Amino acid sequence: MALAAPSPQAVLRRKRDGHALAASELQGFIAGIADGRLSDGQLGAFAMAVCLRGMDRDETVALTLAMRDSGRRLDWRAAGITGPVLDKHSTGGVGDCTSLLVAPVLAACGAHVPMISGRGLGHTGGTLDKLESIPGYRSTLSPDALVAAVREAGLAIVGASAELAPADRRLYAVRDVTATVDAIPLITASILSKKLAAGLDALVLDVKCGNGASLPGPAQARALARELVEVANAAGLPTQALVTDMSQPLAPAAGNALEVRVALACLRGEAVAPRLVELSLHLAATALWQGGLAPDLDAAYAQAQAALASGAAAERFSRMVAVLGGPADLLEAPDRHFPPAPCIASLAAPADGWLAGFDTRALGEAVVDLGGGRRQPDDRIDARVGLDAILPLGTRVRGGQPLLRVHAADEGALAATLERLRAAVTIQPQAPAPSPLVIERVGAGVASA
Repeated sequence: MALAAPSPQAVLRRKRDGHALAASELQGFIAGIADGRLSDGQLGAFAMAVCLRGMDRDETVALTLAMRDSGRRLDWRAAGITGPVLDKHSTGGVGDCTSLLVAPVLAACGAHVPMISGRGLGHTGGTLDKLESIPGYRSTLSPDALVAAVREAGLAIVGASAELAPADRRLYAVRDVTATVDAIPLITASILSKKLAAGLDALVLDVKCGNGASLPGPAQARALARELVEVANAAGLPTQALVTDMSQPLAPAAGNALEVRVALACLRGEAVAPRLVELSLHLAATALWQGGLAPDLDAAYAQAQAALASGAAAERFSRMVAVLGGPADLLEAPDRHFPPAPCIASLAAPADGWLAGFDTRALGEAVVDLGGGRRQPDDRIDARVGLDAILPLGTRVRGGQPLLRVHAADEGALAATLERLRAAVTIQPQAPAPSPLVIERVGAGVASA
């Protein structure tokens, strides 16, 4: 006689009390998330228990596979796509729009890129929120429509449909409002369940550290990178990770439409965001190397660089936007499609000196409070608002010189944001020491396509 599956309350009690959960317990609990039997309260309790008690490696692998198996899994070979299926994922930061460059670069180099992305979490921006600032852009596709879009454009950046890792869709939203965003087992399972369900051949991860990251400490970031790489490889997905700096916004903008504008400028070849482009090329090169499209990292970097410089990546991005319902002339005429915020003003440097530091988390939180992010899962986003013209650290400035611009929906929000951001900027008499953009590489080996 088969034993009855443990109740959700029993699973929650065991994890609350610090016990390791069996794969069967996690499979049953995750199935209850996916089919709606469990309440948001139970999801929040589970997320908090994992956050406080942690999970061992076997638990995290089992959780990841259970979330992967909560829905459909894509089979690209059965769909007639034989080239390498590659992807990239970032743990999130401020002004991080690398996906909008990496995906089209990979597609221009011969990869197929089904990029399953997420919305903003806490103070960090979300790729889907950015793309949904594009009029008409469809970010929710059925698996069959996703396959068709990738076949036509070479890439599609979309959200996880109700059929792909549906358990993660619910748990992701609850984590955002229960202060459990930074739980490493939940981050790992959330990222990898979607990537495994997408049927990838190889994955590159961008794990952020610094005061704008979800996990600011270098030790935390390295631990997450190792966990992601080891769990992914244990689950059969060849994966490498780069640990990268998030001590300042990666792009000179933070906010949905404002970041898309920066990405479009980079695709057009404009030198507006050198750190964003450099990191995007490192990530793309790693994926190309893993996918067997280049013999080594140096060759892969040169290949990615050529795809961006030639306009091939821009053409791929434009094709994707059009296939997914957006305007065909977005790249050439962004002003036609992105209305400005009603109120715009600059934050001025308080004195002469060197721009030595940002409280990057505070910048991200300011964007959320302007309406560019969510405090509750059903909050509506104002794509117009945010920050732009953000100077890079190490810039010599004079008193009164603009350090960044605030885009707000009304004068009250504009004034309040300018006031709070004065404390988020450090000006000092000496030039600050530069920080490396790529801090560490985790994982090795080339995946065959």
